[in-house]
Amino acid sequence: MNDNEKILLVDDEVRVVQALQRALRSEFNIETAGGPESGLQVLTRDGPFAVVVSDLRMPVMDGIQFLARVKTASPDTIRVMLTGQAELNAAIAAVNEGNIFRFLTKPCPPATLGRVLEAALEQYRLVTAERELLQNTLMGCVTVLTEVLSVVYPAAFSRSFRIKHYAALVAKALGMQNMWQFEAAAILSQIGCITLPLGTADKVYAGEELSEEETRLCARHPLAGAAFLRRIARLESTAQMIAWQQKPYREYASEPEDVSGHLVALGAQMLHVAIDLERLAARGFTVGEAIAQMSRRKGEYNPELLEALEELGEPVFRWTPAAVGLSELDTSMVANEDIRARNGLLLLTKGEQVSYPILERLRSFATEIGIVEPIQVLLPQGSQKPAESEVAAATP
Repeated sequence: MNDNEKILLVDDEVRVVQALQRALRSEFNIETAGGPESGLQVLTRDGPFAVVVSDLRMPVMDGIQFLARVKTASPDTIRVMLTGQAELNAAIAAVNEGNIFRFLTKPCPPATLGRVLEAALEQYRLVTAERELLQNTLMGCVTVLTEVLSVVYPAAFSRSFRIKHYAALVAKALGMQNMWQFEAAAILSQIGCITLPLGTADKVYAGEELSEEETRLCARHPLAGAAFLRRIARLESTAQMIAWQQKPYREYASEPEDVSGHLVALGAQMLHVAIDLERLAARGFTVGEAIAQMSRRKGEYNPELLEALEELGEPVFRWTPAAVGLSELDTSMVANEDIRARNGLLLLTKGEQVSYPILERLRSFATEIGIVEPIQVLLPQGSQKPAESEVAAATP
């Protein structure tokens, strides 16, 4: 029995599920709830659950409605329904709609339920393993691409990290979880900048005025980035979010009918808000001031996103200045002054994020030429400043 693979039995006849729990507790980690409302509370408080088993006929909310809510709240959870003989048509409809994995007729012998629970747990393991493999593989690709960007255009790389930060803020305002696709879109939103001439890219990230031709080139970078990413399986939705990152809200003609279309549209709208929040923050605006200015541009942004951000209130972003030696430098830090080699060569500009390739480059220069230490950095909230003795030991 795996204690992490919990099973929830839900029935308004509490004695039924308690009897099943007693019969199967030596084989499975089972909890019970006396109805759908109690079941949702247990799911929220004690989840995640690998399997949820529900009776069909319950007051307030029937089993089909309850398991649909479970599916929304916990998509990986495997759902099983208990039903009377006269309710088979409703149970079959629930199977066909994708709300349940199996249904069992009542009364259900513990041995029969035990076999179904074993099959449900195996299905849960397959689903979670595939999801974890997919996310880890794709996020590995995302990491490699962003690290390439950090070498080619460090300023674009640093901006993408800040955009990710603001995308997470939008997601928090909406109460969203399972953020990996939105995070991937945010962190890769600037990948198309590798198609820009070096001079143009430098002007963009320095906030300088662009010529008409440079403006036209910059407007195309989201499409270029999306074209790269569409070649990677399972990143198609993320690519489309990036392609639409500059698309005004008024140009979304109607609500997409399918779930994937809704996800892409919402992701693109979140990205549009996050990118402009970052741009205004870089000019010295607080989040509240930026939202107020963005709200005046009617039709440009999804108003629900701006309202949710306004209700969330002004976030507190804390970065702590610190002096570190090269041995303490890591990829969570931002340069708080230009980082230079001993011969004066600029290696990383103030305000830019440290990436793994940049870290390796700094170490190479330290071996061949030497690096000016200590290095002035910003530590993210929750990080610990290295001890002064450690910094002094690393300082030449």
